[in-house]
Amino acid sequence: MTSHDTLTDPTPAAELPRGIVPGGTFLADFLYPEPAERRVGAIIGWWEKRRLPYNLIVGATGLVTLTFGAALTAVVATLQPVDLVRAVVWWAVWANVCYSLGPVAEIALEKLFGRRLLPTGPLLFRAGVTVAVGVTLLPIIPLTIGFILRFFGVI
Repeated sequence: MTSHDTLTDPTPAAELPRGIVPGGTFLADFLYPEPAERRVGAIIGWWEKRRLPYNLIVGATGLVTLTFGAALTAVVATLQPVDLVRAVVWWAVWANVCYSLGPVAEIALEKLFGRRLLPTGPLLFRAGVTVAVGVTLLPIIPLTIGFILRFFGVI
C-alpha cells in the first residue's frame, strides 16, 4: 500500500480536474461538468447552455418510443397518428417545463444553504436527464402489454 490513502487523505478539491472524468468520454464529460459559478445569472446560463443537448437526448429517446408506438399502431390500429403527434407536442412542452425547474431548484438550494452545500447543478442535471429518458421510454410498457393482450384476444 502506498503512503497516500485516498479514503483517509483525499486529494484536495483544488487539485482535482473539474468537468472532466479521468479517461472519460464526451458523454462522461457532458454528464459530469464543472458546476456553474455561484451567481444567479451564471446558474441560469449554465442550464441554458445544456437545454439543446437535453432536448436532443430526450427527443431521440422520444423517437424510439414513437417508432415503437407507430409500429404497434400499424399492427393493431389502436392509436391514430394524430394521437401520437399530440403526445409528442405535450411531452416536448412538459419536458422543457420540468427542465426549467432545474435552475430554479439550484438557485433555491444556493440561497438556502450557500457554501454549506456543494454546487448541485451537475447532479440535478444528471438526475433530470435520467428521469426524462425513463419517463419518455415508459409508454413502451403499456403499449407492449396492450399489443400482447390484443394479439391473444383478451381485449
